[in-house]
Amino acid sequence: MKRLLSFVRRAVDDYDMIEEGDRIAVGVSGGKDSLALLSALAEMRRFYPKKYEVVAITVDMGFEGMDFSPIEEFCKRKNVEYVVERTQIAKIIFDVRRESNPCSLCAKMRRGSLHATAVAKGCNKVALGHHYDDAVETFMMNLFFEGRLGCFSPVSYLSNRKITLIRPMIYAMEKDVVYFARRQELPVVTSLCPEDHATERENMKNLLSELERGNKGVKHRIFNAMCKGEIDGFKLFGRYPDAGKLEDD
Repeated sequence: MKRLLSFVRRAVDDYDMIEEGDRIAVGVSGGKDSLALLSALAEMRRFYPKKYEVVAITVDMGFEGMDFSPIEEFCKRKNVEYVVERTQIAKIIFDVRRESNPCSLCAKMRRGSLHATAVAKGCNKVALGHHYDDAVETFMMNLFFEGRLGCFSPVSYLSNRKITLIRPMIYAMEKDVVYFARRQELPVVTSLCPEDHATERENMKNLLSELERGNKGVKHRIFNAMCKGEIDGFKLFGRYPDAGKLEDD
């Protein structure tokens, strides 16, 4: 827990992600990343100098057989309000529109539902579980497929919704999140989406893993370059996650 919390707190402090009195909606898909973020923010309430509230929100895509009850029990243990927003996104994408490349529209619809639910619950911020590896992958995907230098931002304000998006796990490597999820026995809910793991992002993840094997530290250098270039709000603070072995939790 200490290792992940150190990464989250460092990002929160570096980018001024949390202010006194914030009501933060955590987008909880059911995967390891969002659950790790929820756990960290829930725990950090105990000692962070600025007081804030946490609400967990799951956008139910409408896939038959999805069971979010383990997450509900987890939220009860963490003393976090849990909201499941029921939608027909899966039906619209796969049955009505029959999208050949559904991921982009799906992401847009999920974001819209999450943001609307957060506003309805009185939240002024939405926390997303993107981590260090996600940032590097997104940067490389924009470079490879769009020919531009860009990434999601650590902090961004949505003027149409009047909410701020924050990504407190940008310093945490995926291996840290995997280790944390395993040690904490997080109630990960497997996605039933037929497109899961069949995406360009998964291809980029595999490519970066291959490059890392032959060029140790390449992801670290890409992240460093993003910060030096101040790509979409990333900044150079001179402190990055180390590449050493994980410590005991």
